[in-house]
Amino acid sequence: MQRLLVALLAAFDAAIAAAVGLVVLLAPLTLLWTLAFGITADWGALWPLTGTLWEFGHGVPLAVTIPDELLVALAIPSEAASFAVSITPLAFLLFTLLFAARSGSRAASAGTWLLGSLSGTVVFAAISTGVALTARLEAVQTPLLLAIVLPAAVYLVGTLCGAVRVAWEEGDGGILDRLHDRIDTREDWAPVPVAILRGTAFALVGVVGAAALALAVMTLFRGGEVVALFQSARVDALGATVMTLAQLVYLPTLIVWAASWLAGPGFAVGAGTAVSPAGTQLGVVPGIPVFGLLPENSSMWMLIVVLVPIAAGAFAGWAVRSRLVWEGTPLGMMQRAAIAVGIAGVSAGVFGLAAVLASGSMGPGRLAEVGPSAPAFMLALGLEVLVGAAILLLSPRHRDELAEERTDRWIAEMTELDPSLTSAGAPAAGAVPGIPFSDTQTFDDTAPLDDLRGFTPPRVDRD
Repeated sequence: MQRLLVALLAAFDAAIAAAVGLVVLLAPLTLLWTLAFGITADWGALWPLTGTLWEFGHGVPLAVTIPDELLVALAIPSEAASFAVSITPLAFLLFTLLFAARSGSRAASAGTWLLGSLSGTVVFAAISTGVALTARLEAVQTPLLLAIVLPAAVYLVGTLCGAVRVAWEEGDGGILDRLHDRIDTREDWAPVPVAILRGTAFALVGVVGAAALALAVMTLFRGGEVVALFQSARVDALGATVMTLAQLVYLPTLIVWAASWLAGPGFAVGAGTAVSPAGTQLGVVPGIPVFGLLPENSSMWMLIVVLVPIAAGAFAGWAVRSRLVWEGTPLGMMQRAAIAVGIAGVSAGVFGLAAVLASGSMGPGRLAEVGPSAPAFMLALGLEVLVGAAILLLSPRHRDELAEERTDRWIAEMTELDPSLTSAGAPAAGAVPGIPFSDTQTFDDTAPLDDLRGFTPPRVDRD
């Protein structure tokens, strides 16, 4: 009965996640639709538009075809009549990931993480199938298979991440416990996987935080250009609202662009363009207000910003090393090197996937190449994080750290030799390390120190 209840709750979570994502789009679109076309407007296209945008927010590319009448009215060249839009507004994708991770964590806490994850994913896949089959527009098409698979894949990744994290810590009585036991048989390597994931989390937080801060600074210094582009668009309040909302859902995408800029490779806003710390080459760019944040020029001195990902890697290395010392699990050079490489590799993989979603096409012609290059971004960020993590993880251990290890090891040895010591390493009442006493014998604290035979304090290096 409990397994069935967990499966039903996970399915309900998936339905809520899909419904919230669709309502977040449908509610403002309904309001804008009413203000633009009135109560008597044709409401038949509202749901297809909502569903198409929901799919687009989960990574499904759009194939846009401009009708002939609109081509003539706007004097658009015929070669620009059809184009693709594939740069994902990551705000919707992140919402689904976080909601799914929360559902997976609850299923793992109930002891049925695999059943809960599969149940939620199946329901989310069913909803995405329904949306893909009913939300079809003539002017904006989405590939049917991708429209079904990609939203479900996003939910599956999120729920598995949340479920495995909890099940690994608390145990699941199944495959994860067996894997955990097998890893624990290698005592020297057992802490390595968890340390890699913990260090990756710190590295990601450091890079994302620095990128968000860089975007905020650019907004502060170049906000006037953004306002000027809003004014030059000559739109009314309704149009300005639509433009603002569209740019807000692209905020996580812009943070990925800023992270690529901090790492060094930068990003493009059209074929033959480049925005990087080493230099900025811009031609004619669209009059989208957020593009007013792009720097007009750069200097070679700005390459100093690559120290930011290195600092994030160092922060991750420091956090992992401090945790290992606090837990009393010192590792050898090989294990620490593996942790540094693992942190760099996983961080590069996560940001590489984000770069794939944050790059692509946003229009015809030159605008078919926009965003960061995923391979260059992965390579640069991975090397920089590796340098920072290696500095902290592979540096010689401090003498205080070594002294703490020797003290812990000495206490463990004394505990084996003298049962009167407590599990915490402190002597029991009336007991002195190295001197066996009976249960009724007391120790005279006025006895000379020469009587403390067998007591050997730990040696601390002073060099």
